[in-house]
This record gives sequence, C-alpha cells and structure tokens, in this order.
Amino acid sequence: MKTERLFVAVDLSQTIRQFLIDLDPQIRGVRWVAAEQIHLTLGFFGDVPEDVDAKFREELSAIHFGAFFLPIAGVGTFPPKGTPKIIWIGVGHGHPHLFQLHKRVSDAALAVGLDPDLRPWHPHITLARCRDVSSQSVRKFLQTNVDLDVGMVHVEAFHLYSSQLTPAGPIHTRELTVSWK
Repeated sequence: MKTERLFVAVDLSQTIRQFLIDLDPQIRGVRWVAAEQIHLTLGFFGDVPEDVDAKFREELSAIHFGAFFLPIAGVGTFPPKGTPKIIWIGVGHGHPHLFQLHKRVSDAALAVGLDPDLRPWHPHITLARCRDVSSQSVRKFLQTNVDLDVGMVHVEAFHLYSSQLTPAGPIHTRELTVSWK
C-alpha cells in the first residue's frame, strides 16, 4: 500500500519568512531553509497509508480552535550544547493556545492509529540545518541575535502538508487547511 510523509504546520506571512531568510549569516556548512518551507511544525507523521490519510484529514477538519497571536523571538540550536544540527527561532515560552492546538493535532493522529512522537515537544521554526559545523562557527550569529524579536504572528489556520523527498530537497504540498472557528 502506498504511504505518504505528512506534517501539520502553521504557516508564516511572506514578510516574516523574508525577514528570517535575510538573517542568513552565510556560514560554511549551514544550509538556510528555503522561504517557502519555513513553518512551525505541529506534528510530523511518516509513512501514512492512503486509507489512514483520508481519516486523518477528517479528524483534523473537525478541530475547533480560536485565533491567537504568537511571538516569534529568540534563536538557538539543537542540540543546545555541542555540535549544532539545527538553528531555530523560538515562538514564545509555553504559549497555551499553541500547546492546545498541538495536543488536538496529536489526538487526531491517535484517533486514526498514527503513532505520536513521544519526545517532549519544543515548538520552534527551523531556520537552517548544519553539517560539520562547530558551535564556535555559529556563536557570533547566536550572540548577535540573542534578543531578536521578529514580532507577532496571527495564527488563524493550520495546514496538512505532504512531503516528498528529492535529491534537490523536500517538496512540500499543501493538502488541507483548517481555519479557526
């Protein structure tokens, strides 16, 4: 049976995505995410069978939530110490509406038999992926942007995307949009 890689995400405005792209410090080994792929992931689900995909869409469409504002501020790396793999920008500290939306997406996945990610969820927006980069290489970027405040994002919808891996990088296709109710 055919399967798809799916993820649920909150999109950012073009203005904010461009601002984030313009932060690229051009460090060797640091690959900045393409503007059209910058998003806040609420859940990732690999190898979803077609029949489960349809049920998952129904569950996601039934999610009710109110619109809210989300701050975009503060940069960091994963892992936080040692050799960086990811450079990210944060979305506030424990925003209750965001965690509630994440829980509802996780509940929708569980309802159709998708395995949830059992690791603690650390909401962030991935800015770059690092390969063979020392922590010293990104230290200046992190120090320069320690107090970075990009402003607020008005979260009015979330989206289901399919993700196809290609040699040139992933291709994300929007499959479903769920707006606030």
